[in-house]
Amino acid sequence: MAVKKASKKAGKKTTTRKRRGVKLTPTELSAPELLVSEPPAALVAILERVQADGGAVLGTYREPLGGHHLALVSLPIESVGPTPFQRDVSDAHVRKLTHAMDKTRRFLDPLIVVQRAQGYETPNGNHRLTALRELGSKAVIGLLVPEAEVAYQILALNIEKAHNLREKAIEVMRMYRSLSELSEHGEAHYELEFEESSLVSLGFAYAKRGRLAGGTYNPALRKVDQWIPGPLSKAISERERRADLILQFDDAVNDAVAKLKSKGLSSPYLKSFVVARVNPLRFIKGDLPSFDELLATMTARALKMNVEKVGAGDLAKAVGYAEEE
Repeated sequence: MAVKKASKKAGKKTTTRKRRGVKLTPTELSAPELLVSEPPAALVAILERVQADGGAVLGTYREPLGGHHLALVSLPIESVGPTPFQRDVSDAHVRKLTHAMDKTRRFLDPLIVVQRAQGYETPNGNHRLTALRELGSKAVIGLLVPEAEVAYQILALNIEKAHNLREKAIEVMRMYRSLSELSEHGEAHYELEFEESSLVSLGFAYAKRGRLAGGTYNPALRKVDQWIPGPLSKAISERERRADLILQFDDAVNDAVAKLKSKGLSSPYLKSFVVARVNPLRFIKGDLPSFDELLATMTARALKMNVEKVGAGDLAKAVGYAEEE
């Protein structure tokens, strides 16, 4: 009986999940059909430049999902740099990568690269590139993507080190500034690149104040911050204004925290407590307020907070709610 059950289980067909929100219909290219023996003319010009730049074309192929052409190339390491809008390098992460490469004596994770007027840029491999330089490598292996706009899809592409919220927001802000000079598209067009609207506002706020409790503020902000219509070049001033509202709220929160500390209350979650205390969203059943209305309400409440009515027990209750958010 046990044998029959095992054989029935072994013959069961496997199914794949269809993730919510996924719209892609992949190509029906088989494995042999992915090989490209004769690249299209547009790709030929790109590959000729690789060779002229002192690199080599190791292979060309089509990726299986969208059928886009890609090339595996080797490039002189001095010709490759990071995109200017990505996060700063973490020395601890570079040290970890350097030791791993030193131990394995192998570089097995090619960078994604795009061609620029001068040289090449990687949107997802600055840590690996830095580690290779520290190890003295003369060349780097990369997947060359002909479509240069892929460089802006950094949050989706970056696989080597998870972003925290501050890093995400700053990268989004840098991409926003760069794209505002190049594109007439609006924010919604770059939803993949920017991920969510509140990251844009927080990014502009972080640019003005590096030490900001963005992780504490974002659960509320993301519910009311919407994509701004119109081209980025015109919407950027509104993002600057929203960033100023966040900083005004941050000032009010810091003031309330200082009052709580002067009363003798001490906790690493004081900011979370203040934000939970002044946030009206959990009590609203209908339409949510606008971004401006929410920030005005929360800022006013923080400034008027009566710390004399706050006890140690109140901290635990509010922090629990804030962490659920």
